[in-house]
Amino acid sequence: MKYIRRTLYLLLLSAAVNAVPLVWLLAFIFPASFNPKWLWPLLAVFFVLVNIRPLPKKSPTRRIQLLAEGTELLRLFSVTAAVTLPQLVWLYMFCNGLSSDGFGTGVIVAVVIADLLIVTLSLTILFWNGMLRVYLSSVQLGIKHRVLAALCGWIPLVNLWYLHKIIRITSDEAEFETQKYELDAVRAESEICKTKYPILLVHGVFFRDFRYLNYWGRIPKELMRNGATVYYGQQQSAASVEDSGRELAERIRKIMEETGCEKVNIIAHSKGGLDSRAAISHFGMAPYVATLTTINTPHRGCIFAEYLFGKVPESVRQKLALAYNSTLKKLGDTNPDFLAAVTDLTQSACLARNETTPDASEVVYESVMSYCKKAQNGKFPLNMTYPIVKHFDGLNDGLVSVDSARWGDSFTLLEPQGKRGISHGDVVDLNRENIRGFDVREFYVKLVADLKRRGY
Repeated sequence: MKYIRRTLYLLLLSAAVNAVPLVWLLAFIFPASFNPKWLWPLLAVFFVLVNIRPLPKKSPTRRIQLLAEGTELLRLFSVTAAVTLPQLVWLYMFCNGLSSDGFGTGVIVAVVIADLLIVTLSLTILFWNGMLRVYLSSVQLGIKHRVLAALCGWIPLVNLWYLHKIIRITSDEAEFETQKYELDAVRAESEICKTKYPILLVHGVFFRDFRYLNYWGRIPKELMRNGATVYYGQQQSAASVEDSGRELAERIRKIMEETGCEKVNIIAHSKGGLDSRAAISHFGMAPYVATLTTINTPHRGCIFAEYLFGKVPESVRQKLALAYNSTLKKLGDTNPDFLAAVTDLTQSACLARNETTPDASEVVYESVMSYCKKAQNGKFPLNMTYPIVKHFDGLNDGLVSVDSARWGDSFTLLEPQGKRGISHGDVVDLNRENIRGFDVREFYVKLVADLKRRGY
């Protein structure tokens, strides 16, 4: 029923948009018998209002409202363009009838050209108004769809197909984000993520906790909307596990001083899980950590990393390390160590470390892992590394194998639905992508809500 109402609404708007040139033309051809002075300006005002506010203001945020409005304008453009074709056929037949009634060919040509110009202008306004809105507000289009849409725009028929694809993507995004906000509004008072101890999110290797480019994507805001208190590890992007563990231990002490909390709940991704284990076992943090949940962490290392590391010449390794370390120093790292970070992710290094890093009895250890079904599931460069990791390590997320990630008292394997997998970046919302069948933000809400339920 909803789709029927929307179709009728779009057809009504489209008819009104097409009526603007028709009314003008009829008034031009029959000035004596057809001259509704009020109808032309009324339709013109209606067209302007539709372009300003195509939908009633009902979305929970300005961004979602802008996205929904842009999608509706693109829909209106599609319907109007389709309705315009039979209108032009009718106009051609109508003008042929006029020529037999004595109207000059020049007048008929002028009428047809004027109609085409006005309709083209109307459609152009609708299209660019809608396209600019979705380009400015959509997260799911990403760079890829924006670039492909611009390229496909020059190819007949292909441009119509890609326009339909953009409408589908942005429509799904607007609907999904609206549902997320409505769900959060319903359960806001419950504060289901208000745990006894604050949440400490620990990032993986080669990333930092930048203020305006959150490693964890939309997850922290979603947790905070549901009552969680969230902190970040803030360790360097690349360093040995021991050095990062020392940094995390200092970070935990500062959080306890600032908040007066007795412990923290750590949720750590990738190498961050190894860093957190080192902080607990080697730097005295066991009494101050209630739970450690590792996400796609290579507890037993990566065989492929060891293989590649051994094959790369020493000179190349040193050049890569120098370039990385000098760049990250400029971005805020005090003493980045590319080679130490990579070495500590190899299988031999991880297995040796496991022997000297026993789990603390007072800490609850849990682990989560996801995997891809094919290389295309991962964004670059994970789509390139996936087949290599699969060859050496088996089922993986583009970097880490499922077997390597299993650790602790409980293990959760995130099974992808359909053909889509869940990559190493997807599991922390690195790409801000809405994956069908896996709501990453809701997964973390449930994870933290379960910590609260168990008294942590």
